[in-house]
Amino acid sequence: MKQSILVLGANGFIGRHVVAGLAGTGWATPILGVRKPAAGSENHEQRTVEATSIESVKAAMQGVTGVVNCVAGDADTIVSATKALFGAAAAVTPAPRIIHLSTMSVYGSAVGLLTETAPLRGDLGPYSAAKVTAEALAAAYPHTVIVRPGCVFGPGSEQWSIRIARLLVSRRLGDLGAAGDGYCNLVHVDDVVLAIVRALEKSQVDGRVFNLSTPEPPTWNDFLVRYATALRAVPVRRIPPWQLRLETKLLAPPFKIAEILGRALKLNARHLPPPIPPSLLRLMSQEIRLDTQSAQAELGMRWKDLPAALEETARWFLGPGSTP
Repeated sequence: MKQSILVLGANGFIGRHVVAGLAGTGWATPILGVRKPAAGSENHEQRTVEATSIESVKAAMQGVTGVVNCVAGDADTIVSATKALFGAAAAVTPAPRIIHLSTMSVYGSAVGLLTETAPLRGDLGPYSAAKVTAEALAAAYPHTVIVRPGCVFGPGSEQWSIRIARLLVSRRLGDLGAAGDGYCNLVHVDDVVLAIVRALEKSQVDGRVFNLSTPEPPTWNDFLVRYATALRAVPVRRIPPWQLRLETKLLAPPFKIAEILGRALKLNARHLPPPIPPSLLRLMSQEIRLDTQSAQAELGMRWKDLPAALEETARWFLGPGSTP
């Protein structure tokens, strides 16, 4: 008999991929937990869920054996939704297993090679702190697995595929010199889905935490040059420090305001220049690497080839018929 797995945040980038991945396993039936019914998902059961309401989440959990938490949002939403999720899970019988999607930002400003036992800092702002709080709530629940992906890329990734591609094509990013010498802990969305599916298959990993990243991450400069080349945004120019200061200090605030207004007015985001916030440049200079040995040993992870995955992502961004 197939297991029913509730995917919260099923309309999001990772959520959509998780639904597709579960549907292809043969042992799982994904149930979409969404705020609004998703067009094009008629082949799957959909349950309307207000992620920050315990009663709503509890109702959506009825009859499921597992939950994958892909809920995204601002800091307040992340904490409220996580409280509702684990509050609801504690009131459901039998208790479902939960795969909780976290992030490498829980390590904050730490540097070096980090295992899952490294202290959590959450000192990179409200989002980072909220993810640490959410993990504490998840860790208190006995039937949970926490996954901490790095920068999740692949076709459809707004942050690490689309936005970065637009900045490279417009020559606002490129070789950043010393500002891009940090490690780029990329992980393809398919690898995140594989880790989630494997965690659901293995009840013996309850209570475990897993870093997810390509095992030998490139520097940000290496990634940006490789991705720009795949996008045919060549030659790749060196971005001088003065331009980076101009971008982060002068242009980022108005571009961010325009982005927010454009979203509210439902404008096509590709008509607006994406901001380069100071937080992005901090990340690009941070020498942090995620140790993924636990995921490889306990989940049997085998990672996608990075050059091939970047080529695939570039072809998707450029559109049909492209051969970068």
